[in-house]
Amino acid sequence: MASVIMVEDDPMIGEIYQKKFSSAGFDITVATSGKEFLSSVRTKKYDLVLLDMVLPEMNGLDILTELRKSGKYDSQLKVFIFSNLTSKEDYDNAIKNGADGYISKTQFNPSELVKEVTRIINEFGEQKKNEERRNGNGGEASKNGKKILFIEDEKAFVEIFCRKLKDEGYDVEYAENGAWGLKEALAKNFDLIVTDMMMPAMTGPEIIAKLRSEEKTKDIPVIVISA
Repeated sequence: MASVIMVEDDPMIGEIYQKKFSSAGFDITVATSGKEFLSSVRTKKYDLVLLDMVLPEMNGLDILTELRKSGKYDSQLKVFIFSNLTSKEDYDNAIKNGADGYISKTQFNPSELVKEVTRIINEFGEQKKNEERRNGNGGEASKNGKKILFIEDEKAFVEIFCRKLKDEGYDVEYAENGAWGLKEALAKNFDLIVTDMMMPAMTGPEIIAKLRSEEKTKDIPVIVISA
């Protein structure tokens, strides 16, 4: 469950967003002031902050400065300004002071905001996985040594699917026709086989029938992708 904190001083507006995010499965907290927000982020980890610019006691830039420069808070905390202020100067000041992004309140209704926040959190998640992979930590799938054989004769699909699977941490090998794929499956050890149905040399149904008839490969899960 993704955890989001929104800093919004209008209780009615805050309640509307709280209901929308909760119904979408988020763990949502609404803080009505900068001090309340800062107290909350000291004790709880959040995936994303939605920070208004105009607030009592501390405005959005004051809060950003405290978050980014005091050394008391998680430097990796993702903060998006969520405000009615939409000038280029407001945007530039927010980014310069450490905001990760800027969302205009007039840009999305509550339901659309939930979808946008979901997209943002997923994007940050992908970036984190890719960073871990570059640093030699391929994620849980790689730790578990999961190996996939991808059998597909269309090179564009091979590139797209194999890249995505590798980004998720899997060890992926591919074969460009059915006969080659079957040979690889029988010669090596795979945790999963993904195959197209229509291919040269050997079709998907023929591959599956042969896999199921061999002791070594009869229990390997097979996923079929096809038009």
